[in-house]
Amino acid sequence: MEIGSIVEYLKDKSIFVTGSTGFLAKSIISQTISPINMFFVDKVLRVQPNVKKLFLLVRAGDAKLATKRMQNEVFAKELFDVLKEKHGKDFDSFISKKVYSIAGDIIYENLGIEDYNLREMLWEEIDIVVNVAATTKFYERYDVSLNINTFGAKHVLEFAKKCTKVKMLLHVSTAYVAGVKEGIISEKLFHFGEALNKDLYLDIQGELRLVEYRKKELHEQNSTIEAEKFAMKELGIQRARMYGWPNTYVFTKAMGEMLLGHLRGDMPLVIMRPTIITSVYKDSLPGWIEGARTIDSIILGYAKGDISCILGDPEVVSDLGLRLMNLALFGLFTQQFNTYWKKYKHVIHLADIYAPYTFFKGSFDDSNLESLRKAMVNNDEMKLFDFDPKHIEWDDYLINIHIPGVIKYLLK
Repeated sequence: MEIGSIVEYLKDKSIFVTGSTGFLAKSIISQTISPINMFFVDKVLRVQPNVKKLFLLVRAGDAKLATKRMQNEVFAKELFDVLKEKHGKDFDSFISKKVYSIAGDIIYENLGIEDYNLREMLWEEIDIVVNVAATTKFYERYDVSLNINTFGAKHVLEFAKKCTKVKMLLHVSTAYVAGVKEGIISEKLFHFGEALNKDLYLDIQGELRLVEYRKKELHEQNSTIEAEKFAMKELGIQRARMYGWPNTYVFTKAMGEMLLGHLRGDMPLVIMRPTIITSVYKDSLPGWIEGARTIDSIILGYAKGDISCILGDPEVVSDLGLRLMNLALFGLFTQQFNTYWKKYKHVIHLADIYAPYTFFKGSFDDSNLESLRKAMVNNDEMKLFDFDPKHIEWDDYLINIHIPGVIKYLLK
């Protein structure tokens, strides 16, 4: 397999990028632009300034608000400082000619783009569609996660199919759609309706109906907003684990993949399954990160003093006090217990959510990516697009780049 010039391929291409979602948000600003979205935009603009256009789907009420969000939540970030230094006083002019904000949301058909003329223009203009929009919370409301990760993916595919010259739909998923397994985990697509629990058939539309029925029940019971939120989160975890997935995030991402595979038709589709999204390694701002992800919650917990340890071996011997001593000290410790119980509940919740990954013993087969790596060995652009994890000094990255980045950019 031969790989041509990636930089040259991007020249004169119009790319549509999703990455800003916000379902049931109280305010637009409460939902941030995806950092993957920002990484992608920054990289493309730096390596190929002659890209034709980048269309950035932004959740906003109208075009004016979408533009404001893009300016404040994307190009105002430190990540774009290198690009700003490169273009100097011409930066704003360069961005205005290359990047266009589009008000919309993937939870709606036609991505919530109400202006018909705008939709027509996009369908005629777009060459590549990149879907990075997702909610990545492990313990998310089931209705939110279904709408974004599952049916949002379907809406993006339907939109891409209407683009007359589209060459590819790139969908960012997660390697952990495979569930929690040991040994080599093969790289394969899901069959429609396939559950990790082989005794069950997964009816995706049925899951949506279940959510709607449960919400109707909650409304009839005059449940509070907090009660509904908790019920939806618990429903997501329960359904995920029933079908064989450890949490709502990977469960709904797996269903999104199923819909894409089932409905793609002749659409050129690439599904990317990263194992983890962390801070920038080298290019362009080492340590930069937006939003706590995976291990970052543990790092922040340490930094704030909320936790002092993580999960260990559950088989170790525990020290148990005498019953008589416990009775004598009960009253003394009751007050302290009540004070710290909330903190412990938070730790227990973290333990439950992260345990499957803390003790994960699987190894992902990345034969497809390895083929690309081999094809890139003699490519002049290898350093520009280095995606070989063997080139990363992991101890140095975690200790000197990632953890300081989490503290600097997230602990505010």
